[in-house]
Amino acid sequence: MDLGDVRLWLLLKLNRWALAGAVLAVVFGSLVVATMADIGPVRALIASHDALWWIFSSFIGAIITGVTLVATIGQLVLSQELGAVGDQRERMEDAMEFRSDIEETTDLAVSPPEPAAFLQLLVDRTETQAERLRDVVEDERDEELREKIDDYVDNLAENGDEVSESLEGAQFGTFEVLWAAFKFNYSWKIFSARRIRNDHRESLSAEAEEAFDDTIELLKLFGPAREHFKTLYFQWELINVARALLYVSVPALIVVGAILMNVGPGSFPGRTFGVDNLVWVAAFGFTVGVTPFVILLSYVLRIMTLAKRTLAMGPFILREAEREEDIDWS
Repeated sequence: MDLGDVRLWLLLKLNRWALAGAVLAVVFGSLVVATMADIGPVRALIASHDALWWIFSSFIGAIITGVTLVATIGQLVLSQELGAVGDQRERMEDAMEFRSDIEETTDLAVSPPEPAAFLQLLVDRTETQAERLRDVVEDERDEELREKIDDYVDNLAENGDEVSESLEGAQFGTFEVLWAAFKFNYSWKIFSARRIRNDHRESLSAEAEEAFDDTIELLKLFGPAREHFKTLYFQWELINVARALLYVSVPALIVVGAILMNVGPGSFPGRTFGVDNLVWVAAFGFTVGVTPFVILLSYVLRIMTLAKRTLAMGPFILREAEREEDIDWS
């Protein structure tokens, strides 16, 4: 696993509470280690400059502002759900129409209701259609066309099998569904199919043209399906971060308030592991105070990273990593 994979795993795959816990542990440890540099005696600084008051009083306003942010996030999510009956009916009709298109294209009477199974159906049917394309062009005289189709179908099947396996049993609400769908580079597959068809159009029979069209159509349906589930996931995550901030804000206020009201230069005398006990208390209080911010940061990092990596829908490729080979326009 290279550095890019580790970075992506941290930003997207790692449990958000685990990421927040790791960041908070680093904050706490850094504060304790910093006091060991003996820049100045902690108790003297607190006594002469009232450092604890200056630090922890600001947390009160920051945490309350965070709760206000929770209300704003809640309103953002609700604004997507509230609407007149006509708007709701239109949303329902659009969803059913899209399902009908999927069912017609895949020759399936009823498509699966679960997001993971729905995406898995599209991936599996795309593989099946690609195999049909290979069978159709097998008797073509154009040897270069057959070789390109073989490579194209093999790459699609390899990628599709990996994605389909990841989607097996994945539950929406976890990141597994989006993580699997994210790995299916349908944009490149659309481009490759169109490029092969255009380069060898004179060699293609009517049946081969139809097989190309059906393969591209299935790939085109995967795009809006993934974007729809991505939108739902973003709403799901915004609700999660709002709830998480509510869970930690009140305990954080209690801890910060308790330190402001009860801790002074003479509190907690003695040392533990060579560090002044007051340092332990102050570092703990500071870490608890920044907990709402760190939790918000951990969730927003995932949402923003996913949004950046899936900005373009359709046959546009924004990142070189999504390409399977260099493009030769000669």
